[in-house]
Amino acid sequence: MDVELRQLRCLIAVVEQGTFTDAAIELRMSQAAVSRSIAALEQALGTRVVERTTRSVGLTAAGERALGKARRIIALLADLERDARAGTGQIRMGYAWSALGEHTTEFQHRWKLRFPHTGLQLTRSNTPSGGLLDGTTDYAILRRLPQAAAVEHVRIGEEKRYCAMSTDDPLAPRRSVSLAQIATLPVAMDLRTGSTTLDLWPDQGKPPEVIPIHDIDDWLTVIGSGAARGITAASTAHQYRRRGVAYRPVRDAPMVPVYVAWLKNDPPQDHQAVVALLAELYR
Repeated sequence: MDVELRQLRCLIAVVEQGTFTDAAIELRMSQAAVSRSIAALEQALGTRVVERTTRSVGLTAAGERALGKARRIIALLADLERDARAGTGQIRMGYAWSALGEHTTEFQHRWKLRFPHTGLQLTRSNTPSGGLLDGTTDYAILRRLPQAAAVEHVRIGEEKRYCAMSTDDPLAPRRSVSLAQIATLPVAMDLRTGSTTLDLWPDQGKPPEVIPIHDIDDWLTVIGSGAARGITAASTAHQYRRRGVAYRPVRDAPMVPVYVAWLKNDPPQDHQAVVALLAELYR
């Protein structure tokens, strides 16, 4: 059997992202390369693992078993990497869209004082788990919890919601906007990791169209063109200023919860102290 790690990562990404296209974007590969990797995995295993249709991707029974083992293998490799890095004093903290917004610099400063012998690396990982499930991060700052039992989380704070719009949008001169006003145009959403869903609006007042995007750069580009508006947490409004894009508070939207998360079966050392430090910032 000649199974490669790349093939296992592709299988996990296809399942987590929902399509070959999104998996390719996440892995920074071409869609054709992802398809070839899945086909090579099926050939190596001697069975079909992925059911392909025109609209969705599903797993066969063999695929479900392979997915569980693939995740365990990747987790074991992450353990190996952590063991190899033991003593190097480096913690990787992932985030899908924005780190801690206006608190980011203060967090980095306090980290140096609180953990002088442990380095901090902030890493953007546009995955539902902020890089935890693929072993690329030790912690993740999340504003939308993944459907993964392996991830443990603690709520550390909350943030106001802001509407992002083109600077020539009719709403731009206003000091604040409402959900109903925002819904008069299409709304750009990252349906995998973003903090905004259609559940914000009542059934009779939803936007005319959802424009799916894959990350913060796609989101800002489509909004800056005037083709859509967006709703996001205050941290994004603080961290991602772009010429041609304006942010306004959404006065009738609920706050966005902010969580810190880690793998339940492998909690990082001093995680309680890290949670306390993050919670201090939001108080």
